[in-house]
Amino acid sequence: MAVKIKTQYGTIDIANDVISTVVGGAATDNYGVVGMASRNQIRDNVNDILRRENYSKGVVVRQQDNGIAVEVNIIVGYGTKISAVSKSVQEKVKYNLESMLGVTANSVNVLVQGVRVLAE
Repeated sequence: MAVKIKTQYGTIDIANDVISTVVGGAATDNYGVVGMASRNQIRDNVNDILRRENYSKGVVVRQQDNGIAVEVNIIVGYGTKISAVSKSVQEKVKYNLESMLGVTANSVNVLVQGVRVLAE
């Protein structure tokens, strides 16, 4: 399902894979985020960190009347403050969606799927 935006010139369809890539890139850009996680690890049989081509497995996009609702599944690094990382992810995802795609995110829900210790 694609997000539809009506303008004076016609309708613009933005695929969910495009939105997932923008959201995943914005989420993994934040300090404290190790990577994206699959939203359904048992069904997808994925227990590892998702790569860029699989960001759509870790992002859920729902169209609403005047924007979209996004769920982001992340893995955070050990020793980081989860609330601060989540707030940062919310702000960056919302900003990137509005600046890159012109789509308003009504809500950005961050779901922390795990905590990983980073090897140094």
